[in-house]
Amino acid sequence: MNTAPVVTIICVCYNHGRFVGEAIRSVLDQTYKNIELIVVDDGSTDNSVDVIKKMNVRLIALQQNKGYCTAFNEAWRACTGDFIIDLAGDDVLPSDRVETGVNEFALRDESFGVQFGDASYMNEQGNFLRLHSHRFPHNTVPQGNIYVDLIQRYFISSPSMMMRRSVLTMLNGYDESLAYEDFDLWIRSSRHFKYFYSPKVLVNKRIVKGSMADKQFRKGSPQLLSTYKVCEKIVALNRTIEENKALRERTWYEIRQSVLRMDFGLAGKYFRLLKKIR
Repeated sequence: MNTAPVVTIICVCYNHGRFVGEAIRSVLDQTYKNIELIVVDDGSTDNSVDVIKKMNVRLIALQQNKGYCTAFNEAWRACTGDFIIDLAGDDVLPSDRVETGVNEFALRDESFGVQFGDASYMNEQGNFLRLHSHRFPHNTVPQGNIYVDLIQRYFISSPSMMMRRSVLTMLNGYDESLAYEDFDLWIRSSRHFKYFYSPKVLVNKRIVKGSMADKQFRKGSPQLLSTYKVCEKIVALNRTIEENKALRERTWYEIRQSVLRMDFGLAGKYFRLLKKIR
């Protein structure tokens, strides 16, 4: 009888026909074998579905594009894993990524809900660009109770994460009203779970021109509005003076960025948010 934990890898694909085959192969080639792979195609208009079907893997094919959070939740509700990895259809996992995660979670109690690590960024052709740790050196990365740190600054490469199933169960999955998932996931989960860092590359992240990540800081983007909505949630979640101080600093940062983009409507929202912070 296999007593090794089941690790579910949810691969969300949207017009990743050029890359999704490589993403799937990186899962099939893992050194750890007790893996459940679910691929979700979010209404692609290219040849993604054809590529996925040729790989002979479990596929949930959505007929219309529903957005990343909703597409992920379709698979999350159907999965059985003890741990979950969210893999974009254009990213690639190192062959020992899952084994590393399972082994390191085994050394920690259940108060630790999320593992994250370094990431290697590559271009569309798969050529190395830089390491995530170039900007965030290993010895500067917060661990443990990092709620305040996550309010203050970005330092996690979200594709490097592996989560206990209990984290997503408590959150009821990703918030489907948002355009992107990670900031909201970090904030809500870190209120209840500890995070730990592994100083090794846990994902090869592809930088694709025209992707959602490429567009997220443009004026009027849904991602910018989602960031504001998460900041609204933080107001309700905060408990201490230190946490409110961190949120005020974050809010002023977002105001400055909004003004630089000449997005005065969003800046106004953040000014009104400041009045709600005790």
